Amino acid sequence: MRTDKIIRTYDVAIKLVHFPLHPETPAEGRALADLFRTGPEGIAEKNAQMKARMDAEGLPYSSRSHTYNSRLAQEIGSWADTVDPSGKIHDALYRAYVVDTRNIGDTDVLLDIVAKVGLDVEAARDVLEKRTFKAAVDADWAKSRAYGVTGVPTFVAGRYGVVGAQPYEAIEQLLIQVGAKRR
Repeated sequence: MRTDKIIRTYDVAIKLVHFPLHPETPAEGRALADLFRTGPEGIAEKNAQMKARMDAEGLPYSSRSHTYNSRLAQEIGSWADTVDPSGKIHDALYRAYVVDTRNIGDTDVLLDIVAKVGLDVEAARDVLEKRTFKAAVDADWAKSRAYGVTGVPTFVAGRYGVVGAQPYEAIEQLLIQVGAKRR
């Protein structure tokens, strides 16, 4: 994956900052055909394009028909980062959303993911019920807006950014531009 290669090659730290991608999406999700105002052919084309991008990165991807509100997943991800620096929750959330096409806005789905990565389910339930990481995600959303982020992923270094699923070389050029040191 690009981020692993970046860390191996450059003396940089990667910090995930959450972004409000379609925050208006209801809890039960939204059909992609509705979101993009297109028919089955348009959705099939979008899925094929995304699959090609993910294949180029060595990432799994399944055709999707719906999008889901990721707000609660972001709050769980923020919490998980405080109790488990491995970041494995982020990979599990990615897999649940784009491979298994699960609704990552659903509390039961999130708690199942938490259990599968070996984190404390009751602590996660408390985070979701009390929304104890709402402020952290709100701050990330504000930071994303301040950076001018318009899509995911976005890589920011210094005062520059690369938006979208770009090739590794584009991200490397960003790092060179800001003077990142090679390991």
